[in-house]
Amino acid sequence: MLQRRHFTALALSPVLAQAQVAKPTVLRFAWWGGAGRHEATLKAIALFEQQNPGLKIKAEYMGFNGYLERLTTQIAGGSEPDVMQINWAWLAMFSKRGNGFMDLEQQRSVLALDQFSPEDLNAGRVAGKLNALPSAYTARVFLWNKAAFDRAGVALPTTWDELFAAGPVFKAKLGDHAYPLDGELYDMILLAQAYVQQKYGTPYVDPLEPRVAMSLAAALEWVQTYRRLITEHVATPLPLRASLGGAEKPTEQQQDWVVGNWAGNFTWDSAIPLRAATLNAQQKLVLGEFPTLPGASVSGMFGRPTVMLAVGRNCKQPELAARLVNYMLTDPQAARILGKTRGVPAARSQLEALVQTNKLPAMELAAHEQIKKQRLAGRVPVPAPLFEHARLHKFMREVFETVAYGKTTDQEAARRLVEDGNALLKRIK
Repeated sequence: MLQRRHFTALALSPVLAQAQVAKPTVLRFAWWGGAGRHEATLKAIALFEQQNPGLKIKAEYMGFNGYLERLTTQIAGGSEPDVMQINWAWLAMFSKRGNGFMDLEQQRSVLALDQFSPEDLNAGRVAGKLNALPSAYTARVFLWNKAAFDRAGVALPTTWDELFAAGPVFKAKLGDHAYPLDGELYDMILLAQAYVQQKYGTPYVDPLEPRVAMSLAAALEWVQTYRRLITEHVATPLPLRASLGGAEKPTEQQQDWVVGNWAGNFTWDSAIPLRAATLNAQQKLVLGEFPTLPGASVSGMFGRPTVMLAVGRNCKQPELAARLVNYMLTDPQAARILGKTRGVPAARSQLEALVQTNKLPAMELAAHEQIKKQRLAGRVPVPAPLFEHARLHKFMREVFETVAYGKTTDQEAARRLVEDGNALLKRIK
């Protein structure tokens, strides 16, 4: 009887062993995006699984709304995905001391870190630890509808003076409904900050300390520059945008943009295909020069990683997770599948793959080169991560909304930006 039991156990053991071998190793990968990003990412994942038999990637994807809330809950409970797409600013929320995510330096043997510039690597470091790697770098550029400017008889602006001068001409030549520039409130906040940063040499938030870097005089000019954009008919007013389907309705969905009444946009270079897609046949979108005050030491161009990939600190398969990150961000085959779904790639290997296969339209490549030139010249300082912290973002919007709706004076708005801004930064640091 004993022998029979022993024989049965021996007979079953190969089956059990085979079942154990067949059970795949699972990595969870979370991201947000639209249909195009989802489809491309799933295809790239399928290829990675083929190249790594026995590995299963569990895709957890959704739209942007609700993603941060879900990730916050997961990280707080220690159940975060193995690999996750994050915003650069979230490093300040989830990893204040550099230990919120896995230190990728621990897996540098499977990461092609040499494909990234030192600036791109530094963007993912917190307290000396490499918390994340960027998919791409994006910055604000000017897009102009040359056909609209031709109708107004105005040359494309190359200086701040020319930009402000275009407003009254558009109004006189094309009517009250025509504006040289459109943008959501945050676009205009960043545009006004660019002017002030060029003039005073400082952004709103200090990049190294949780404090307001602007003086009261600079903050006042920030508010006044925003007001000038509106009162001098340069940019579409917030109340007007709010009346046309919502203040945050994207530019490309605005009928006045489609037909060329709104002739420009200050936006991320990654948004170029969106803005171009809806223009009618009579319009012509071109990349503009970035206006810079004489003698300015910085461009005021606001740039940061588009999105980043990080590995959870509780990941049980850190090497496999790092290999997936490396594949998504540096592999040329992955680049051909993913295209520009996460921006123009930061890794040289993937950028070259897209250039060689003509997957980078001329205007987007020109914008990439414009930004790269400014960065190489040291004229695009790394912004403070706290600048895009959700609570500070909400605070800035509230202050500038009171200006937009005439509910405060410029002096009071500037005081709030400095005094209340400092108090808030101390609380969220």
